[in-house]
Amino acid sequence: MSTADHRPFYSKSALKCSYDSCKPSFVRVLDALQRELKKKVSCVSVPAFKYRIKGFKSYYKKLLKQQPAQGPAFPLVTDILGIRIICPFLEDIQIVEKQICDNFQIYEIERKGAGRAFSEFGYESVHILIYIPRDIHNEIISPDIQHLFEEPLLCEIQIRTILQDAWAEVEHELVYKAEFSPFSEPLKRKLAAVNAMLGLGDVIFQEIRDYQNKLNCELARRRETFYEQADILSAGKLDAGSEIDNNSLLLKSMGTTSPYEEGTVDDMLLEALHAHNSGNLDAAITIYTRILRLTDPSHSVVLSVIYKHRGMAYFAKNEYEKAKADFLLSVEKDSNNYMSLYYVGIIYSVLNDEENALIYFDRSLEKNAYNYHAYYRKALALFRLNRFKEAIEDLNTACDLGLKDNEAERLRELLNIKLDIHTDTTT
Repeated sequence: MSTADHRPFYSKSALKCSYDSCKPSFVRVLDALQRELKKKVSCVSVPAFKYRIKGFKSYYKKLLKQQPAQGPAFPLVTDILGIRIICPFLEDIQIVEKQICDNFQIYEIERKGAGRAFSEFGYESVHILIYIPRDIHNEIISPDIQHLFEEPLLCEIQIRTILQDAWAEVEHELVYKAEFSPFSEPLKRKLAAVNAMLGLGDVIFQEIRDYQNKLNCELARRRETFYEQADILSAGKLDAGSEIDNNSLLLKSMGTTSPYEEGTVDDMLLEALHAHNSGNLDAAITIYTRILRLTDPSHSVVLSVIYKHRGMAYFAKNEYEKAKADFLLSVEKDSNNYMSLYYVGIIYSVLNDEENALIYFDRSLEKNAYNYHAYYRKALALFRLNRFKEAIEDLNTACDLGLKDNEAERLRELLNIKLDIHTDTTT
């Protein structure tokens, strides 16, 4: 008889009693830890959180594989506590991993599936074992169960994308929980194909997100320079000097070579926006015009957007009539394009035609009553028309809707002065 036959062993029923005693405390630990993680983890795309305690059956099955010698009353397995963080995009996984490593004591990091061959199937996931923070452990683990385990309490944090999580759930049912894993080549190939498609889906989603990020960056730069020029030309900045090189406002530190290749309409739009932001306005207008020729006439909303962009490029060149024509074409293609109506109002302000400016600011506000910039522009136009009471009302509305701007406060000061003078002269 081997010595192993005389080795002390754990009683399943005793372990079940210990497990049941610990489970309520474990639930509270996971709840507290999840709240702490939500404070520390921050992404542009908000991840989802799930937590679970390993069921006793799974716990006991894993314990049997480890064949531990008799020790603490309740031997722990590293993943008895688990929290899953599910991210929309691949780029989020690295962000979340770094934030966890920066804020918690790490026991181990494992990247599941990282070394798997392309023909193999299986889920990918980052698993991080962290020590339960001491304050959570001491506050929640009741003294009457402290003696049951001697090892530090760990939690396994799994970080996955939505598609990785979907695959893991299905694989768990088909492979892990099944009595046998598929051995036949056709079944293995099918599983590998599904896994590959989900992996490709993650890559495509990330590429689309990268494209959106580039586009949003270009749009934000273009919008910023447009407003800067509009402010100066229409005296939106009340104390701005008159000697301004308008084109210099458009020259940002982005270089003059476009990083985008011409191909699809999306690529062309990015190239046009980059040329626009780099101050190469003629090239931008040429590309916008090419996109307008290539776009299906039935895609009216797309055409509306491109006309708006080209109008902004013409505006940057001080070609106001062409800009106004494009903004009006933009509205013709999409009657709900309140920004193009707003931009027409700005052009009239630049041309010192405040009455027409007010008409288009009001038309814009009919489409979107929450555009506080339009209320501010109305207040400026009314100020220049000496309609001070109406101006202060629109300025108040703009501020009530969320406008926080030094120029708005400057306008308020000027309006108060004008209203005081008007009051004094009429009393």
